[in-house]
Amino acid sequence: MTLRVLVADDQELVRTGYATILSAQPDMEVVGEAGDGRAAVDLARRERPDVVVMDVRMPVMDGITATREIAGPGVENPVKVLVVTTFELDEYVYEALRAGASGFLLKDSPPAELLNGIRVIAAGEALLAPAITRRLVGRFGERVRPAAPSKDALSLLTPREIEVLRLIAEGMSNPEIADAMVVSRETVKTHVSRVLTKLDLRDRVQAVVFAHRNGLVSPT
Repeated sequence: MTLRVLVADDQELVRTGYATILSAQPDMEVVGEAGDGRAAVDLARRERPDVVVMDVRMPVMDGITATREIAGPGVENPVKVLVVTTFELDEYVYEALRAGASGFLLKDSPPAELLNGIRVIAAGEALLAPAITRRLVGRFGERVRPAAPSKDALSLLTPREIEVLRLIAEGMSNPEIADAMVVSRETVKTHVSRVLTKLDLRDRVQAVVFAHRNGLVSPT
């Protein structure tokens, strides 16, 4: 299976670099390049790529808005988006995840991580490394204004599933959750799947956002 990838970045050198790396892979094809968010949205709707590699800071339309238009809540047949950003400078990563991105990488990540990220997201999983999750929560958590937990939504979960959701939001991987709860990794995997299904969440990224927005974990 060949993965069709769209690259969106306002720097031509970056776009060319990504396109060169991706095109060299036997399982990937670059179906378009966009220099701004508006062009990225138009291309994504026309080409229907498997994954869009999206920069955050772009002219005409920023990457967050572009992500929301092709992957956000209510979008029919959303496109999977991998956000790439300079974490230390970009203060909009959290909003990008809320907008529907399936994960993010730092721009200085090695090519192997970019390629793996595309494959992971194309497979329907979320690319949200636990260590980066912790950094994200620590840096942007104060921007989240938790509401009282939604009784209607949380009532769908068992106490065990609520605990799993809380640990996901704290940045724990499945093995770490298994150790913390003293259960098998397969049991954790089952709990995670049930949490996502019951809350109608697409992936772990959305689970993290849900948990913070509903006050299940402290923003700090």
